[in-house]
Amino acid sequence: MNTPAGYQQYEKSKILTASPAELTLMLYEGAIKFANIAVMAIEKAHNNIRKVERIIEEFQATLNRKYPVAKDFDDVYKYLQQKLLEANIKKDKDIMEEVLRHLRTMRDTWKDVMRLSKTQGK
Repeated sequence: MNTPAGYQQYEKSKILTASPAELTLMLYEGAIKFANIAVMAIEKAHNNIRKVERIIEEFQATLNRKYPVAKDFDDVYKYLQQKLLEANIKKDKDIMEEVLRHLRTMRDTWKDVMRLSKTQGK
């Protein structure tokens, strides 16, 4: 049975005994492996950011515009859409963290509204 330590020792031995040509090949193989992982991560990030954008589009479409607060929500949604586009183009984790902070705040406020509505309905 191979252990992680045994595998690491084997890999280290393989590198130490490889010819310069074999080392170059190993580096190409490593670069291709990590590039493939990056491509998959970028695709996954893009697809998930697009899902967030579609959810925010739904929020915007269902705003009840007869209330003045709807404009404020729409402004926030537009801002989030702009940040999501920027995050998707740049693949920027910090921008996504900012979007998450806003969404969590809005979710928590919504939970409070639901709780108040439930207690006032009794």
